[in-house]
Amino acid sequence: MTQRAHRAFDPSLLLLPAFALLILLFVIPLVWFFVGVLAEEGSVGAVVERFVDVLTAPGIVNALVTTNWISALVTVLTLVIGYPIAYYLANSTGWRFALVLFCIIVPYFTSVIVRTYSWMVLLGRNGAINQTLLSLGIIDAPLQLLYNKMGVLIGMTYVLMPYMVLTLYATMRSIDTNLVRAAYGLGASPLYTFRKVYFPLSLHGVISGALIVFILAIGFFITPALMGGPSDVMIAMLIERAVEITLDWTSAAIMSMALLAMTLVLYVIYYRVTDVRRMMGA
Repeated sequence: MTQRAHRAFDPSLLLLPAFALLILLFVIPLVWFFVGVLAEEGSVGAVVERFVDVLTAPGIVNALVTTNWISALVTVLTLVIGYPIAYYLANSTGWRFALVLFCIIVPYFTSVIVRTYSWMVLLGRNGAINQTLLSLGIIDAPLQLLYNKMGVLIGMTYVLMPYMVLTLYATMRSIDTNLVRAAYGLGASPLYTFRKVYFPLSLHGVISGALIVFILAIGFFITPALMGGPSDVMIAMLIERAVEITLDWTSAAIMSMALLAMTLVLYVIYYRVTDVRRMMGA
């Protein structure tokens, strides 16, 4: 390629195949689904009235509240557990680093269904956890760890943990360690240095990781459907039920639009607060 042709070539053209694929396989089917289903109502007024009826129904309101509450709890749990892991990864080398990273990455490439059933085996009344606690005399009867909110939180936290850890790790690797050494050199304690220097510098990754986990959690279906109970119904489960069981496609479309709107709002927030170049150390 000549120098003139190289200057005339716009690198953004390389994104055209990706945009075409996104429009063909995502945008067009989504718009067709919403327009086709809602057109059955006949008029704009009927569509608006159906929107209000569906989104104010007690069962759907409860599912939306449950979805956001469980997603928030999962986000907090992944942050509390994932932050020390990411910190260790960012400050270690050699085989220890490789081992921890292996333990994070391998489950990431394993099917969600496989991981969920694995936890169901571990948490069951005759599972490894209950049997171990019984054999040690810590409990007298098996704990109810499945088909309730605890089971949902454990399963979703485990599945979404890699997203939090890898996001935090990318941010922590970009932190200038000279700043931490300077704080130590000035007489600051490790706790004070972490609280005043290291954590504020990693806060960007904390926010980004929390938004990623929350966005993924509000659309979760498999884990809460398999490990949750009657009081842990999330919005994705109602959408599946409306499409597959009750055949109420209009209600499914309205709930899907509500979920999509929540996701897009969170994505806009994520886009505004996240600087990918900064996370990668550029």
